[in-house]
This record gives sequence, C-alpha cells and structure tokens, in this order.
Amino acid sequence: MKTTHTFSIHFWLKRKAERKDGTCPIYVRITVNGQRAELSIQEYVRPDYWCPDAGRVNPRISGAQRINDNLSKVHSELIECKKGLRQEGVFITAQSIKARYLGNDKSLSTLVELINYHKERELKKLEKGTAKNYSATEKYLLRFIKMKYKTLDINLGQINYAFVLSFENYLRTCKPLMKSQPLGNNGIMKHMERFKKMTTIACKLDCIKQNPFAFFSAKFTSFDRQYLTIEELKKVEELELNDIGLHRVRDCFVFACYTGLSYVDVKTLRPEQIVIGIDGGEWIFTKRAKSKTAVKIPLLTTAKEILSNYSETKYGGEKDLLLPVYSNQKCNAYLKKIITKCEIDKKISFHAARHTFATTVTLANGVPLETVSKLLGHRRLSTTQIYARVMEKKISEDIGELRSKLKSVKDKCNISTTQTA
Repeated sequence: MKTTHTFSIHFWLKRKAERKDGTCPIYVRITVNGQRAELSIQEYVRPDYWCPDAGRVNPRISGAQRINDNLSKVHSELIECKKGLRQEGVFITAQSIKARYLGNDKSLSTLVELINYHKERELKKLEKGTAKNYSATEKYLLRFIKMKYKTLDINLGQINYAFVLSFENYLRTCKPLMKSQPLGNNGIMKHMERFKKMTTIACKLDCIKQNPFAFFSAKFTSFDRQYLTIEELKKVEELELNDIGLHRVRDCFVFACYTGLSYVDVKTLRPEQIVIGIDGGEWIFTKRAKSKTAVKIPLLTTAKEILSNYSETKYGGEKDLLLPVYSNQKCNAYLKKIITKCEIDKKISFHAARHTFATTVTLANGVPLETVSKLLGHRRLSTTQIYARVMEKKISEDIGELRSKLKSVKDKCNISTTQTA
C-alpha cells in the first residue's frame, strides 16, 4: 500500500459565500499528498470574529466556545476516519477521508460487492434498454472467476491488466449464455466496455489502486449498416397489405425513414411535438430518448400523409400518441415479412429506417452532412459520418459532372489551339 507522506486538516472561512446576515460558512480542507478535499462544517461566523492563523473563532466572542468545540470534534473525527481507512487497508486519499466522514463511502473489497454496488447505484441512471445488458456481462464475469479461480468471488486487488486480458480471451472461447446469441467481436467489446465502467467506479472510490483498463483498447469491427435504396423504399411504400398489423408497422417504418427518428422516438411521439417551424410548415420538435439531445425536423410530404392517416385516433395507454407503434420485437418480426414480400434480400430492422433517412433520403439528395447531423440529433459530426454512404448512383452522377467539366476544358483548349494555328 502507498504510504501517506503528508496529511493535514485546515479550517478556513469561505468569504465568497457571505450570507445576508454578514456571516460566512466555515469549511474544512483535508490534504493528503498535495490532493485536497473540502466540505462545509455547517457553522457560520462573521469574518471579523475569525482567526485565520488559529483556524478558530476569537474566544472572546459570545458563542465562540461552542463553535470551537465543534471544530475540534470535527478535527478528531477526521483523524479517526483516516485511521479506520488505514486499518481496513483502503487506499487513503483526501476524497476517501471525506467520504468516510460523510458516511457516503461504501467499502468495496470484492468483485461481487462491486457488481452489487453498480446495480444499486448506477443502473437506475441508465435507460432500461442499456441497463438490461449489464446482466449478461455480470453472468460472464461470475462464470469466468468460477472457471479460472475455482471460487464464487475474488478480491478487487486481483483485478489487473492480466485479469482483463484473461477475461477477454475467455469471452472469445466460452459457450454463449444463449445458443441463439453467439458472441462476436463487437459483442465481446461491449462486455469489456461494461466491465470497464464498473472498474472505473472502483478506481474513483479508491478500491483499486491502478486502473486495470489503462492499457486496454476496445477494437470494434466496422460493418455496413443496412438501409433501403430509393427503389426499395418505394417498393415498401407501395406494397399492398391487407393485414392491419403489417400495414401499421409499414407506415411507422416509412414514417421513420422520412424523419430519421429512432424506434422509441416514433413510439412516444405526441401531438404537442408537431409545431409550426420557421418556414411556416409543420416540424417535429422533440428530444432524443437516447441522448436527450433536442432535434428539429421539418415534416416531409410522405411523413405528413402518414400522420394524417392516423390523425382521427390517438394511441398508447393514455391515448396521447400519434402512431400505433407495436413492441420493437413485434415490429421487427412484421418488418421481416414485409421485406420478404417486397423481394428485398436484406436484413432490415426498424433501426434501418434511421440509416435510410441519413443515406437515401438526405445525403443522396445533396443535403450537407452538417445538416443531416443536426436532423439526427448527433452531438459529433464523426457519428454522422458512419451513416454517410456514397452510393453507386451518386458516384455515377458526380463522375458524370466531372467528365462534363473535363470535356469542356479540353474543348476550350482545342479551340484556342486551332485559332492560334
């Protein structure tokens, strides 16, 4: 364990936080090896009553004895917190002493404790779709330590870079939790990313001395995201469907193709999110469920027609939704049937509508990448570039324009040469 070379406790007056009655809060500063942590003592005093060198209230002032006794008590308790952490073998920092004093720290010493801490404190901050994926990662971790260490739990001190590499190798060779969902490279990398998030928490709580992922780099395999060409999209739009379920799924999918909204954003679309935009036309003003990013999307004709077809009825449990969107699983099952009927040889899910909007509806029609990025609600342009495909038709058009320009230049040169001769 790293030895604590310097440790100090200093009380000071936060003059910038002066209250209306002229008093200022007293703070305590904990310093360990040059690193600081500060917290309020919940005591207040006038600046002219404070003795900065002594770190106490002038004893001649009425009420000073009570405040000074409390400061001495805090001083003693902080020292006891440091001693307790040392006895427990916890890595001592200013923040860990502060957390122990406030009662916010939770001593994590094993992997199972870390997993449970993550479940209790962190999963509730995530979307349900994201949180549920951690369950599989946890199962793989517990299966791994049982196989490698012949035990049900291990000390966090055993989690180092070698452990990380061993876990990655295990994921590449072990049997999947479900036979129908084999582990590919990208799936393995997602498990490693989730495990990394858990160990990062342990590092921040000073339960692990060094970050075991410091030298690990997740390497994802790039793949082409499926989308529909304009011809394929028209096939889907014009397909005759008698089944009401297939008809609804087709309409919701096409609506997403012309708006770029994700499944959950289409499913939760409400009347108040359709507003009049800067051009006097109808726009969608909403926030992406995934990133909470605000997006403003002008409604194209096809999207407006679909909304109009469902305008007389409201959907959802509270009858406040614009479109009859089924569960994601059911939508994808129905969509598979629709794509088969259209004789399109592609694996298309509902999310492919977002790719179709980015590629076929916007970029292929000359909409600038920066504009598409705004319409999709991306925070970084690099994210949008993943969607950007230059299709054969667009390449042909661009090269055709280039040929015309080059031919024009050549013709001018030939005319000039003839005139000179």
